[in-house]
Amino acid sequence: MILLENFPLKFLNSFHTDVYAKYFTTINDIDELLEFYSENINLTLPVLILGGGNNILFTKNFEGCVLKIRIMGIEPIEENDDFIFIKANAGEDWDDFVAYCTNKNYGGLENLSLIPGQVGSSPIQNIGAYGTEVKDVISEVHTFNTSTKETEIFKNDQCQFGYRNSIFKSQLKETHIITGVVFKLNKNPILNTNYESVHKELILKGIIQPTIQDIREIICDIRKNKLPDPQLIGNAGSFFKNPTIDKQLFEDIKEKNPEVVSFALENEKYKIAAGWLIEKCGWKGYREGDAGVHEKQALVLVNHGNAQGAQILSLADKIKQNIIDTFGIELEFEVNII
Repeated sequence: MILLENFPLKFLNSFHTDVYAKYFTTINDIDELLEFYSENINLTLPVLILGGGNNILFTKNFEGCVLKIRIMGIEPIEENDDFIFIKANAGEDWDDFVAYCTNKNYGGLENLSLIPGQVGSSPIQNIGAYGTEVKDVISEVHTFNTSTKETEIFKNDQCQFGYRNSIFKSQLKETHIITGVVFKLNKNPILNTNYESVHKELILKGIIQPTIQDIREIICDIRKNKLPDPQLIGNAGSFFKNPTIDKQLFEDIKEKNPEVVSFALENEKYKIAAGWLIEKCGWKGYREGDAGVHEKQALVLVNHGNAQGAQILSLADKIKQNIIDTFGIELEFEVNII
């Protein structure tokens, strides 16, 4: 295994920040993971597992070793009259995998269309969009334990999935590398069309009995119109999580802002759209040098060209403080800061 030194990461992260890794190598299979951790048993430098680089902001050079995961392969492993279980390895492009499944009429992933990244990253963040979370269709997650150098499989109920969270983002972040994910998909798709923008598009298109291909196409169109393409302008999608607040604070905000975008949860809790909070405070379209807030979606921070990661983070911190001062709500970053 060859470790490349002083390796550029600009085109391996979706913010396109111009940073370097002290060491870099690609991982094409589990044997190469075993080789790396066996040969570098006394490695004292930090190790960063890099998937698609779509949920990360580098604020400086990485003074360690970056492992780029390129473990490929899609394999149906079991099926019955109702469901099919498909294993997708961690290096597969997420949206390519969603397209593969929808083209075969396997339901469950269509609402997660056009989310950038790799399959291996999807359980870590418990990615979600348009009324669906990936936890709803994950059967098990396959990992490599860097301490024992053995493979381990986690069933869905062992993954501790939460809102944009999982055990792989918390307790197991430093010790387990995801190598593949098994998805349980419906051969008789039950479509989720409850999300307002999806329902509206179906009406506009005159689609009465949509297929999962229709849903995928609509969601791809919505995302393309709403969110910037990382290939054209650096970004990592949603920079902040939607915060959850209690009933009293929600009622105080709603009294002053009847148009607030919110979702009622259990136990008298409410989820507030972070994008609405940011836009309400006047940040939408704001720019400091090449660091800015997207003109169409205030939830997305962008690199207009040559912004450094520290500049983008500084802007995010200013927005965060403004939301605290204005609404008494502390936003949490969805993007991983390095």
